[in-house]
Amino acid sequence: MMMKRLLETGSMALAVVLTVAPQVLANEAHGEGPPDYSGITGLYYVMIGGILAYGVYDTFLKKS
Repeated sequence: MMMKRLLETGSMALAVVLTVAPQVLANEAHGEGPPDYSGITGLYYVMIGGILAYGVYDTFLKKS
């Protein structure tokens, strides 16, 4: 049961990363000027949100 839950969580995390990664790769530099970090910023926000959501689940919603 623990392995099944781990696989489900891993597959969800992989789906999120594969959804956000093309946005990161699409924001390459175009000509002169500062680089565009908007894609990688979105990826960081998704990762931080996932970690915070797990913390809330682990603290308040998990049945022990």
